[in-house]
Amino acid sequence: MATLSPPVERTLLVAKIESSVQYLGTETDLSANEFAGGAISGQGFLHLESFTVEDSIPVWRYAVADALLEQRIFMAPGANTSYLRLELLRASAPLRVTLKPLITYRDYHSHGRGAQSFQLEADAEQCRVQAFAGARPYRLSISQGRYSAAPAWYWNFWHRMEAERGLDALEDLLTPGTFDADLSLKQPVYLVATAETAAPAPGDEVLAAMKAASQRLTAPLPRTAPAWIRTLAQASGQFIVRRGAAGAIAPAAPSVTSTSNATATSPAAPDPAATGEAVAYSILAGYPWFADWGRDTMIALPGLATSLRRYDLAAGILRTYAGFVDRGMLPNCFPDGGEPPQYNTADATLWMFQALDDYLQAKPDPDLVRDLFPVLMTIIHAHAEGTRYGIHVDPADGLLHTGEAGTQLTWMDAKHGDEVFTPRIGKPVEINALWLNALDVAVRLASAGRNVREKRFCESLLARAGASFERFWNEERGCLFDVIDTDGGSTLDGRIRPNQILAVSLPCCTLSQEQMRAVVDCCGRELLTSHGLRSLSPKDPGYIGRYWGDGRQRDAAYHMGTVWGWLLGPFARAHYRVHGDARLAQSFLEPMAQQLNSFCLGSIGEIFDGDAPHSARGCFAQAWSVAEILRSWIYLERKIPAS
Repeated sequence: MATLSPPVERTLLVAKIESSVQYLGTETDLSANEFAGGAISGQGFLHLESFTVEDSIPVWRYAVADALLEQRIFMAPGANTSYLRLELLRASAPLRVTLKPLITYRDYHSHGRGAQSFQLEADAEQCRVQAFAGARPYRLSISQGRYSAAPAWYWNFWHRMEAERGLDALEDLLTPGTFDADLSLKQPVYLVATAETAAPAPGDEVLAAMKAASQRLTAPLPRTAPAWIRTLAQASGQFIVRRGAAGAIAPAAPSVTSTSNATATSPAAPDPAATGEAVAYSILAGYPWFADWGRDTMIALPGLATSLRRYDLAAGILRTYAGFVDRGMLPNCFPDGGEPPQYNTADATLWMFQALDDYLQAKPDPDLVRDLFPVLMTIIHAHAEGTRYGIHVDPADGLLHTGEAGTQLTWMDAKHGDEVFTPRIGKPVEINALWLNALDVAVRLASAGRNVREKRFCESLLARAGASFERFWNEERGCLFDVIDTDGGSTLDGRIRPNQILAVSLPCCTLSQEQMRAVVDCCGRELLTSHGLRSLSPKDPGYIGRYWGDGRQRDAAYHMGTVWGWLLGPFARAHYRVHGDARLAQSFLEPMAQQLNSFCLGSIGEIFDGDAPHSARGCFAQAWSVAEILRSWIYLERKIPAS
C-alpha cells in the first residue's frame, strides 16, 4: 500500500502474494481466496500453524508435512517498499516455493473492476508494472530465484466485510506471473515490492533496524510494564507521519500493523530536531481509512510521543499544527486529495493547549513556549470575539457557545449527507471543560512570561467561565448536562453521555469533590464497559446497541451507544482523581490487553458495539485508542506507591 502524496493518496498496488510449495513430491497451496458465489480457492489455512506479531512485524508459520516455513511482512522506513520474507526453519528434503503476486492500482476506498491495460516489463529476476500512462510505476523482484511472466486476470474476489457494510464487495486482480525459489535451511529469501526509483535496501538490514528501533520505543516504559503495554508502545510509531517543509506531506519511516501501509512510521523514525531535516510531523488518526486530523492528533500526542519521552517529536508536531491556525482554529482534517484544510471543529484547538501543557510538564521548553505563546493568545482572543460556525464566548455567562444548523463540530460528529445525528449546538460540556483548561494553561504561561496584560485578560475569562460551569450540574440525576442553552435558548440536554468525564479527567476542574465523584460514578454505572465508554446510556430511548448495517445505519449508531475505546483512558484517570487508588484505576485498562490479540494483532481499534459481547468495529487500529490507554497506564503506574 503506497502513499503517493504522503500521507494521503494511499494506493493499493499489490493486493496479496499467493504462495505454494513443492515438497516431498507434493504441491501444497498456502493461500486461500473467497469468490462471488461462495467458492473458496485454496485451503492454505489448514497448514497455518501460528500467526503472531513480533516487534510490530506480523509472522506466519506454515507446517507442511515435517517442514516448517516462516513468512514475515514489513516495510522499509521512509520508503514505499514492502518485503515478504520467507525462511525455511525445518525440512528433511529440498523445498521450492512459488509466489504469485495479485496486483492492482486503486484508491484504498474503492475496488478495481474489469481488465485494465497494465504495462508489464520483465526479466529473469523482476517485473516492472505501470497501470496506465502517468501512473506511478512499481517493481516486484526476488532476492534469489527466478521470475516467469504469465499474465492472467482473476475475477470477482469477494470481500465479505465490505458486503456486510453495504459497500462494493467485488474486485478483479491481475497476476503478472510467478517467482520461484529453492529454499535452504536458515537462508531467507525476500520478495520485494517497491514504488521507489532507488534500489531497495537489503531485507536483512531493514529487518534488523526495525527490530532495534522497536525495542528503543519500549525503553522509556517503567520496568514493571507488562508485555501488552510494551506492544502498545511499539504500535505507537505506526501513526506518526511527516509533512514536507512546503506543506506537502511526506512519509516518515513506515511500518505495519497486521497489514502494511506505507504512510505509517516505524519506531526507527528520527525525531525532527535530531536530523535537521526540513520536515514536520503529524499523526494519522487510524487505519485503514483515516488521514491526519487535528482533534485526533492533539488527543493522541501525549500518549504517542510525550509519555514515551519522544520530546522532539512532540514539539515538532505542536509547531507544525500551530502553523495551520487560522481565525483561532486548528484544521479538523487534511483531505485525501490535497484540498485546503477543513476547519470544522470546535475542540481540536482546545486540545492543543492540553497537549502542550502535558509536554511542558514533562519537559520545560522555553523556546517552544516563546514560539507558541503568541499563537495561543490569538486563539483565546478569536474565541472570545467569535470565529467560524458561531463559536464565541457568551457575554452573559462567559461560557463557550458552538455550532450552527447543519454542522457537527464536536468529536461526536456523525453526519450522513446533510443529516446531522448529534449536532450538540449550544454549550457542550466537554467544550467548556476544555475552554477552562485552555484558559488555565494560558494564565500560567502568561504569568511565567510576565505578560501582565494577557494574564489579566485570561484570568477574567477563566473566572467568569469557571463560576458559570456550575450551570452544567444536573442535580436531579447527579451528573452533568451534556449540552446547555441548546436551540438558541435555555434548553438543557440531560442525556447521559461520556463527555462529562472529561470535566473530571482534565487538570482544571471547578466541580466540588462530591460532584466529581458523582460524575465518575454515573459514568461507571451507565456507560462503562471493558472496552471503553458507551456514547449514550442504554437506558436512553435513543440508544443503539450495535454499530452495524449500511452507511446511514452505522452513522446513526456512531454516537448513540457505540463504545469508544479512547474514553477508557480519561475514565481511569478521573477514577483515580476521585477515589485515589491508582492500582484500582489501572485495572479498568487491563481488559484492553485482550484486544491486542483480537481485531488487529498488536493494536487497538476505534469502536465497539454498545451491547455485549462488544464486538470491535470501525478502524482496526486507532491512534487515540492506543495513545490514551498507553498514556493512562503509564500515568497511573507512576502513582502506585513503591512496595
